[in-house]
Parts: sequence; C-alpha cells; structure tokens
Amino acid sequence: MTEDLKTQPLAADGQTASPAVNPTLRGKAGSWIRRHRGWAAIGAVFAVGLTVVISAQLAPKGDTVPLSVHNVGPGGARAVSEILGRHGVTVRDARSYTSAMDSLTANPGATLLLYDRNGLLDEEQLTRLTAEARRVVVVTPRLNTLSALDSGINQAGVVPEAAPTLEPGCSQADAETAGAVSGENGFLYDGDEVCYRPPGSAAGMLASTRDGALTVLGNTALINNQGLDEYGHAALALRTLGSSKDLVWYLPGLADVNGADSPATLDDLAPEWVRFLGPWLAFIAILAIIWRGRRLGPLVFEPLPVVVKAVETAEGRARLYHDSHAIDRARDNLRAGTLVRLAKDLRLGSDATADDVAGAAARHLGRPETGIRDLLQEHPRNEARLVQWSQELEKLENEVRTR
Repeated sequence: MTEDLKTQPLAADGQTASPAVNPTLRGKAGSWIRRHRGWAAIGAVFAVGLTVVISAQLAPKGDTVPLSVHNVGPGGARAVSEILGRHGVTVRDARSYTSAMDSLTANPGATLLLYDRNGLLDEEQLTRLTAEARRVVVVTPRLNTLSALDSGINQAGVVPEAAPTLEPGCSQADAETAGAVSGENGFLYDGDEVCYRPPGSAAGMLASTRDGALTVLGNTALINNQGLDEYGHAALALRTLGSSKDLVWYLPGLADVNGADSPATLDDLAPEWVRFLGPWLAFIAILAIIWRGRRLGPLVFEPLPVVVKAVETAEGRARLYHDSHAIDRARDNLRAGTLVRLAKDLRLGSDATADDVAGAAARHLGRPETGIRDLLQEHPRNEARLVQWSQELEKLENEVRTR
C-alpha cells in the first residue's frame, strides 16, 4: 500500500493527483477530427435538422375539427365566432355534453348551435338540450337526429348541381335580409317554413319550425371560414346565430355517446367458452398449414410445347366482346390500333393525337380532313355498324399505306 502511494504524484494541496492523459492518444484524436472535420460538420447539421423535423412533427397541431370556433382553417368557424363577439354575442365553446348543459342552464335564453355530424347524441340528450335552449340551430343534421328532435323537419335530398346559387324565396326576415347563398354541396330539408329552394323543389336548404325555436341549416359553407365572405353567408349567419346575447357552440364527440342504452356487442352475447374457440381455431389452422405445406413442393416453371398464334388470340377476344355485347370496348380497341398504325405509317411519332393523325392522313390522301376525323371519332351503335366501321378503318389504312 505504501509503495503504491509513493509511485503516484502528489498535487500541491497534498492530495494524490489523477493520472495524466496520454499525449499520444490526445494527438491521434485531434488529428482524426482535423482530417474528418467536414464529415463531422455535415453529420452535426444533419442531426440538428433531423431533430428539428421530428420535433415539428411531434408538436401538437392546431385545432382541425370542422366548424370549431378555434379552427382557423377553411373548414373552421373562427371567423364567425369573432364577428359575433364584436357584435356583443358571447360565444361559449362547449367541449362536452355536460359543458353544454351547464352553459345553457347558467345562461337562460341562450341560443344553441349543434353540429352533430356523426349523429352521436341520442333522443334523451337532444330533448334535454332543446328544453334548455331558447333557440336551436342545427347544421346538416342526420336522419336519427331529426327523428329524435321530432319537430316536423325531414331530410329531402341534396341541392342539384344545376342550382349553384339559391335565392331566399320565402318571407323569413333573416333569409330576405341575407339574400342569395351558395347551394354547392348543400342538403335539402322540408319543414313548416322553408327557404332557399332549388327550382322545382318544395324543400329548401334552410328549414325552421313555425315558432322559430328550431332552425336547420343545410350547408356548412354558410358559417365556415372559407364560405363566410361569399354571397349573403355572413349576414345569414349573424342573424341566425346572433338573435340572443349568448350562443352555446356545441360539437358532440365520442365522449358524449350515451353507453347506457347501447345494444349489446358480440362479446356480451357470446357464451364464455367462445373465448377459447379463437385460439383453438388458430392452432388448428397452423397445424393444417404445416401439414399441407410439407406435402406440396415449390413451384416449377416448365415450358410447354404449345404455340398460341396471334390470330387465335384476336379471334378469342373478339368472341368475348361479341358475347358480352361490348361494342364500346371493341370500338376503343379498334380505334386505338388504327391510330397507332396510321401514326407509324405517317411518321408522326408516338405522342400524336387523333386530330394530328386525321390532319396528316387528309394531307397525304388529298381528302377533306372533316371526313377522316368523323370516321375516327365515330361511335357505332350496333354490331353491324361496328363491323362496317372496322372495314372502313381498314380501307383507310390500306390507302395510306399504298399511296
């Protein structure tokens, strides 16, 4: 022990000094870093960039729930909530059914906006909500939601594409003040008072009860951020949602589903012994795979002394087209083959269009381009005309090839 202490150097304070680092190792490490400093810098930059990308991906994103008052995207409703707030309406965002009930109870006379896009609420929940609210505005409700509300408002289809813009067409003050709205991707409803009817339809994109306690809006574009500045959407949203000083904004989620009345699942209905049936069947299936797999060897590819002529293939496909009456499919194949061969004969290249082929053939044959184009674009209506048309195409090819 004494000899070991004698061999170790002492520091100035009398303590045993730690062994010094080998200068040779230090020099080797420094030289390696100097030789590879470029790759080391690239590796450091790559590690920092990868860390930034992963952190950005894992960082919580903004609210993306459709018609959420916190969603600033095109499908959100941040804009209408801000505008309502500037006009003295307090928008209360209800994150759950309990929160919505508490807000309605604490603010008598409040308006309720309900957007249950998945139809999660049952009849009891909807009844309690409508009983607490002075006015209810429902956006694009499902059939089960309307049935539970039992207000006389029913689904009546979708707005036809021929009616992209809808006029009020009713005596309701809110709709008349707002004016025309967009009907794209909208739904139609039938009720006591109906506005924004497409031509020839008795249903409209806005329906309400006679006392105005329930209003149904058939298009989210009337209140979302993307469509709020179009037509009379902003005016209609403000007048419909801003009738009282308090607005409870409620978007039901999965946590609001009432599980008490949910039907029994297969797990609840199945007997106890069924839980052992699955593993047993899986075990049997594995044994069967092993058993059959050992009996069958690997696949062997062996060339057969059979030659299928092209004409037989063409005739077989023609019989299939004939049996299935696939006139359009046969016409497309004949036309495509003719265009490819004509483009090759006329040296037009593989990217030539039908119009290019028709023009080149007309110049080559000295014939009107309209007739050749009509022939190439023709759609035979029956099999007899298809045969005659194919013969005319063959004649055209022969003329181009021999001219």
